[in-house]
Amino acid sequence: MNGRADRNDAREGAMAAFSLSAAAIALAVIAACIIAGAYIMPPSSLKTGDTGDTMAGIRNSSVTLPAPRTSGTIPVEQALAARRSVREYADSPLDIAGLSQLLWAAQGITGTGGLRTAPSAGALYPLEIYAVCGNVTGLSPGVYRYIPDSHALEPVIGRDVRDDLYLAALQQAPVRDAPAVIVIAADYDRTTCKYGERGIRYVHMEAGHASENIYLQAYALRLGTVTIGAFDDNGVRSVLGLPQNQTPLYLMPVGKAGTRYVRA
Repeated sequence: MNGRADRNDAREGAMAAFSLSAAAIALAVIAACIIAGAYIMPPSSLKTGDTGDTMAGIRNSSVTLPAPRTSGTIPVEQALAARRSVREYADSPLDIAGLSQLLWAAQGITGTGGLRTAPSAGALYPLEIYAVCGNVTGLSPGVYRYIPDSHALEPVIGRDVRDDLYLAALQQAPVRDAPAVIVIAADYDRTTCKYGERGIRYVHMEAGHASENIYLQAYALRLGTVTIGAFDDNGVRSVLGLPQNQTPLYLMPVGKAGTRYVRA
């Protein structure tokens, strides 16, 4: 009798264990469905980073910019002599042709083999240029990545983030007030993979080349700009939705100059 009772107890234990296992499997399936549901929600609910911006679909299209000009009426000597930092901007839009010219000045293609407007150690081109647009004629507010090869913009974030960028930039008013902000970021690995730690220095040199090009081009377009390097790196990266391998180096608000200049 004891042997039979033991077998019954064992059978009942096995059935109980099976029931618990089945319940666990059911709960796992339900959890998986819930998680899957979070990923197959309608596009309007897809988010990126901490920005809370709708991303679905906007990366699938690019904005072709007006062709850049390679001649003008202001000599480079005049631009060098008259260039100044501008921290106050008129309440007027920046036109897309002006933005196009500024982006081209920063990293535009100027020769065969992908040579650009700014020199780069080993022609490795570690810089990434972004345009934070709030009041640009012919362009919806948002964050865009500049694509030198096609002289086009790739949408990254589909809303005006200038207020958020202003906070990440230690509340410096030009970032909030300018109609657009050009951001110079860098992927150090592109240069350090060849030059080692010294490549970091080369990246910083290149950022300086690009920013001075923007300064001179802005003057030639009768626009103002200023280089801003004081900001929270992670905050700027989060606001702009930058990949972790890209480090923001410069913020350059651009627009028509207001009544007050900060000379530097």
